[in-house]
Formats: sequence, C-alpha cells, structure tokens
Amino acid sequence: MAPRWIALTGPTACGKTAAAMAVAAQHPVDIISVDSALVYRGMDIGTAKPTAAELAAVPHHLIDIRDPLQAYSAAEFVADATRLIDDIRARGRLPLLVGGTMLYLKALQDGLDDMPPADAAVRAQLLDEAGVKGWPALHAELATVDAVTAARLAPNDSQRISRALEVFRLTGQPLAFFHQKNATKTIAGYADPARAGAIISLEPDDRTWLHQRIAQRFDAMLAGGFLDEVRALRARGDLHADLPSMRCVGYRQAWEVLDGSSPMAELRDKGIAATRQLAKRQITWLRSMPERRVVACDGPGAVQQVLDIVDKNT
Repeated sequence: MAPRWIALTGPTACGKTAAAMAVAAQHPVDIISVDSALVYRGMDIGTAKPTAAELAAVPHHLIDIRDPLQAYSAAEFVADATRLIDDIRARGRLPLLVGGTMLYLKALQDGLDDMPPADAAVRAQLLDEAGVKGWPALHAELATVDAVTAARLAPNDSQRISRALEVFRLTGQPLAFFHQKNATKTIAGYADPARAGAIISLEPDDRTWLHQRIAQRFDAMLAGGFLDEVRALRARGDLHADLPSMRCVGYRQAWEVLDGSSPMAELRDKGIAATRQLAKRQITWLRSMPERRVVACDGPGAVQQVLDIVDKNT
C-alpha cells in the first residue's frame, strides 16, 4: 500500500527545494510547504522562499497565507495539510510535503493531543519574569520541568519558551506529554496510521558542508536586499520584534541591527550562527523520527537517491 503523502525534509540549506523540483519534474505533485516562515507575506528573501519560476512550475500550498502580524500554529497546519492532502489525492496527484519545521511534520505524523489554549494572565506573568530575569533564565527553568523541549530551543527563543512554560504551569505536564503518539488514535485522521506518509530526510554526513551552505545562502540573502526587506516590514509601523514572524532566524538579527541594539558589522556572523543553531535543532528533531529514510545531502547522487525512494513509494 502506497503512502498517502511523501515528505521531503532536513535541516535548513540542505537542498530540499532543488530535490523537490527534481521530483516534480518526474511525478505529478503538488507541494505543501512545511515551513513556519514561508506562511508570511512580504518575507521572501530572508526565508529563501521559492522563486516565482518555481512557484509557477509546480502548484504550491501554504505559502503567503498569513500577514506577519498574524500567528500560525501546528494545529492549524495539521488541519490545512490534511485538507490539502485529501484534495490533491482526489485530483490524482501526489502530495509532496517540503520543509524543515519539524514540529509541523511531527504533528501531522503523530497527531497532537489537545493542549490548553493560550492564557493571557500566565503569558503576561512570564513576560514580566523575562523582563526581570531574561529569557535564558526562563529557559533554564524550562529545562528543569521539560528537558526534552528545552534541549531543542535556543535560550532566547522567547515565543517557544513562553509557550512551553505556559503549558506546564497550566497543566503540570511538559509539552512532550501532549506530543506523544497515541496508538489508539489514527494519525492525521487516516485509518492506517502506519502508512499515512513516508518521510525522506536530507542530512549531511559532514556538518562542515552544511555550515558552508548556510554561510553562502546568508551572504546571498544580504546581497539580494534582505536588509531592505526588513526595513520595509519595520516601516509598516504595526510589527514588533516579539511577533513570531519577526522571531524567524535572520529577521530577529536584522531587526536588532536596525534597532541599533546590535552593530551592523555583527549581522552576518550573528545571522549565520543563529541559522547553524536552527539546523542543529532540526537534526535533533529528525533523530527522534526513526522511521525516516535518510539521504546524505552532501554525498554523490543525493537527488537521484531521493527520486529512487519516491519511485518505490508511488
């Protein structure tokens, strides 16, 4: 029995887009973005959004569906992706999920138990505490009650640290409790959870190769007008540094530079370092998904290996 969808994932800058376009050249696919930054309109350069030619060549979904002022959750992604998967399959095409937001992919694969909704009072309390202690201190607190979540978050990831602590304070349970696979429940609403989808993961054997790619891509973003893109977002007047959109890697560092809180000369190094940290967290996520098929993205014939796996699963 063929899987209902195929996911192509991996750390940032591993070559997912190029591999996806190669698959699309040989199979009738619709691409569903699995990327929490690509949902935002007006954030093109810093997110390495597919080019106009790529978007025109293959149907893409879940790109440019939110204003940067809005939030987009894993639960919303699961609902949207599930609907799209059914629609794409009904049209006789293959749903190809492409991206590196591992929480989205894991939520689709494993399902999400109901978590408590946001609580304004608890969130305000956490913001007050962060103002006094700093986010690294709250990250350290999170590590004592939810080590699994803390291990994959950066010490200054205010949005996710706040949410994880909020959930713990409301329920006494870590986020992992709500993310666990429930064997009695179907995954993403499908009757055969074991065959819901197949995951192909592009991962480097040599981390140095990935670091070089990250640096090259960040340099290309800067040369392509990334700072002007962030200036235009700031000029709107309604966005601020604590929004999920502006916390995206690269955008946070550029915002700080334009705010004057960080020297312009440090933007490149800070942006590259933050992107490396993101890649490290993504790889940690991937290692918790033993069912994935791993392709060495820095090895010879990586794209052909992806094509071979897709061929065997369609």
